Amino acid sequence: MYGHREFLLRAQLDTASLDAWIAAGWLAPRQAGPQHTFSEIDLSRACLIRDLRESMGVNDEGIDVVLGLLDQVYGLRDLLGRLSVALRALPEPLRQEILMQIQDRPEEVAKRGAGDPPLDAG
Repeated sequence: MYGHREFLLRAQLDTASLDAWIAAGWLAPRQAGPQHTFSEIDLSRACLIRDLRESMGVNDEGIDVVLGLLDQVYGLRDLLGRLSVALRALPEPLRQEILMQIQDRPEEVAKRGAGDPPLDAG
């Protein structure tokens, strides 16, 4: 965890930028108020935001989009990790049946669209 001052130094930010990024919802300190505390993930996110703005010239709306997509990707990675743990806990025959169901249907997914519910659902 990083305190407010250390975070500013490591992220190479000024207080005004940090406050604006918190207000925009781009960063969420672990502890609110003048003595914010930040995680390593917060630091990585701040460095990404700084790079997007300064090195790549991405505007605020673009940063909103990028961060939203990244949050979705990490959320899906987390969900897939939990699904993997749940699958490993199932009896082997059931696990194999589920794996066959999701691996052997690429043409069906292409026909109906990746976001549609499975054909045999509900």
